[in-house]
Amino acid sequence: MSKLIIRTNRCKGCNVCVAFCPKKVLGLDPLGKIYAIDEESCIQCGQCELRCPDFAIRVAPKEGK
Repeated sequence: MSKLIIRTNRCKGCNVCVAFCPKKVLGLDPLGKIYAIDEESCIQCGQCELRCPDFAIRVAPKEGK
């Protein structure tokens, strides 16, 4: 399992992370900022972190279980 670290203050709402997420974990809120729809489904592929041009998201291992 993973933990998504999202920095909404850096997000410009480009939707790249949402488009590249194979498990549809991410979405855009009404203000156009990223948020985790279903963080438990994250497979830690890192595509969101790799593709984000503003470094607004990071995939980190979840502590404990």
